[in-house]
Amino acid sequence: MKFSTTAIHAGNEADESTGAVSVPIYQTSTYKQEGLGKHKGFEYARTQNPTRIALEQNLAALEGGKACFAFASGMAAINATMTLLRAGDHVIVSDNTYGGTFRLFDKVLKNFGIEFSYVDTREPQNIEDAARAETRMVFVETPTNPVMSLTDLKAVSEITRRRGIRLVVDNTFMSPYFQRPLELGADIVIHSTTKYLNGHSDSIGGAVILNDEEDIKQMAFIQNAAGAIISPMDSWLVLRGTKTLVVRMKQHDENGRVVAQFLSEHPRVERVYYPGLKSHPQHELACRQMSGFGGMISFETGSLENAKRVLEGVRVCTLGESLGGVESLISHPATMTHASVPVQERNRLGITDGLVRVSVGIEDVEDIIEDLDQAINEL
Repeated sequence: MKFSTTAIHAGNEADESTGAVSVPIYQTSTYKQEGLGKHKGFEYARTQNPTRIALEQNLAALEGGKACFAFASGMAAINATMTLLRAGDHVIVSDNTYGGTFRLFDKVLKNFGIEFSYVDTREPQNIEDAARAETRMVFVETPTNPVMSLTDLKAVSEITRRRGIRLVVDNTFMSPYFQRPLELGADIVIHSTTKYLNGHSDSIGGAVILNDEEDIKQMAFIQNAAGAIISPMDSWLVLRGTKTLVVRMKQHDENGRVVAQFLSEHPRVERVYYPGLKSHPQHELACRQMSGFGGMISFETGSLENAKRVLEGVRVCTLGESLGGVESLISHPATMTHASVPVQERNRLGITDGLVRVSVGIEDVEDIIEDLDQAINEL
């Protein structure tokens, strides 16, 4: 089956008892057993839930993986992935990673003996140079949040395969519709399902998709043992979301390209970060590695005061955390998503006080542009 058909049908079996087309929300904590040691494959809802299993089958199919495990949040999914490691292991990370990821790695996991090196993964040689005998994982975001830097996944996977290192890719910004990390050589793909997969700003969740049998076995154990599972209701909401993933991503991409071009031509915008622009230094890689550019854009206003005017001046765009919903969201990375990153590091990465990030929604693009224009013209 092709992608759109898979998105609608994978995991979405009609209910056998009623014929219901939509997978039921199995809101139960436990299951009746027919006798001691006799059950229908379900014992306890932390371990198994039919709605969650349907979602996991759907996401595994969309990413082209053998198995998927769904968690209570994107951060829970990342944390579960890190438990594949042991004390003394070393991880190479994209230096411009999401602030919550940095916080987990730097403030929590390093206390348990895992070492992290943050490098500019735009250049694969930097990964080669940072690798050690104890390196067990390379963790990248591509594009990065929020300055939209790209990692050449095929080139990096050649390094990790040769060294026997896992390559983990956070694919949240692109979704499996626009980017296929496993096909490019990644070993594990992570999503915050909260974002584009759900697409309606009404669910929190995360997912880990894998191919290696040993990692699959270990992740199943971790999911059950640690218990940070996604709820049946949230599973159902993400399943509903993936059914329209293709049409939504096409519109996010179409609107994103138009808004990025508008911002790049605006006299009061100093710089625009969007891989779909020919001015982006990695535009050629974006064209080669991704089938679309999506709706994530960041732009430089020049100062905190200017950023504040834009953020508080919009009317169609909503000032708030998160991204990937049908509505346009606007945020200030330095004080919101990346506040946990030291200020010197933020400035080095381009996450300045004047940087504004937009998750371009699927509203009429003329309304989005008019809204941004009237706010920016107040600078």
